[in-house]
Amino acid sequence: MPNRRHFIKQSGLFLAATTLPLPDYLIPKNKEKLGVALVGLGNYSSSQLAPALQETRFCELRGIVTGSPQKIPVWQKKYGIKDGNVYNYENMPDIANNEEIDVIYIVLPTGLHAEYAIKAAETGKHVWCEKPMARTAEECKNIINACEKNKVKLSIGYRMQHEANTQKLIKWADTKPFGAIKSLEAEAGYYGSPMNPWKLKKEMGGGAMYDMGVYPLNAARYSTGMEPIAVSATHSTNRPEIFTEVDETTSFELEFPDGITAKCKTSFGENLNNLEINCENGWYYLRPFQSYSGVKGKASDGTILPPFGKNQQAVQMDDDARAILNKTPVLVPGEDGLRDIVILEKIYESAAKKGERLMLG
Repeated sequence: MPNRRHFIKQSGLFLAATTLPLPDYLIPKNKEKLGVALVGLGNYSSSQLAPALQETRFCELRGIVTGSPQKIPVWQKKYGIKDGNVYNYENMPDIANNEEIDVIYIVLPTGLHAEYAIKAAETGKHVWCEKPMARTAEECKNIINACEKNKVKLSIGYRMQHEANTQKLIKWADTKPFGAIKSLEAEAGYYGSPMNPWKLKKEMGGGAMYDMGVYPLNAARYSTGMEPIAVSATHSTNRPEIFTEVDETTSFELEFPDGITAKCKTSFGENLNNLEINCENGWYYLRPFQSYSGVKGKASDGTILPPFGKNQQAVQMDDDARAILNKTPVLVPGEDGLRDIVILEKIYESAAKKGERLMLG
């Protein structure tokens, strides 16, 4: 498996959109916008992605796929979606014949990602898949294979990698302005009450580690520019009557080359939102580091990382649309999502073995 720095360089991460004007070479030669169809009209689609698509430069909302007929007239009225661009889960393959749809964005519970991402790839449309990529590494590989077979681009919805302050930390992992990285802490969580029902179901990809844990996991990788070589983890809960199938809180430690350690935590029972990197000659942090807005931080030399005003999801989707239009690599490829799930599976295995240290391949 390539190291994290390989992913960054291959994906052209530092060419992502920022608050600065786009260089000429980043502006697609074909100015026509790509048509996006959202699969699943739950909270993330309705409150984040659909509004963000109204702010994008290179793509627009043109289609929906839903199993809830009552939502259709609401979405059509709000976003002007044509009757011919409305689909359900049974006739979703018909999108193959719709020239107005260029991208299918999978925004379903994690346990359904593989099934519908593969169906999306088989239509010949490009695939955007929300994080986490899938429940298992095998499912991730099946998605990647389906996209390769159908010659379509695949991008995973890690919006933070498109965010300007996060990109600065990723660059610092390479340039090391405060000396070699020694350790880091990453935490992401919220107090869920009541909980979204599917997030309590194991078969649907529920649990804190899948939902929020991929934020600190992915952050540990992009903040060091390395891949972990070992992991240990434990689960805990204060509400066992609610969390009967999945984890409420997971604490895990990742070991990287050169003795670098990452202490991480995720939870449905605590409000957590911190990323701090400690180096030989200083430190820097983002607090909050994975909120939808207001990501900001500071460094030990007094450098301030102020929040940027651009919509994160709009930047993410424009970056991915530009990669399609310019035929360049996406910022967050399927291999990146796969690697997180490989590690995540080891985290669960370690927790089941009461925190046993496990090596990663």
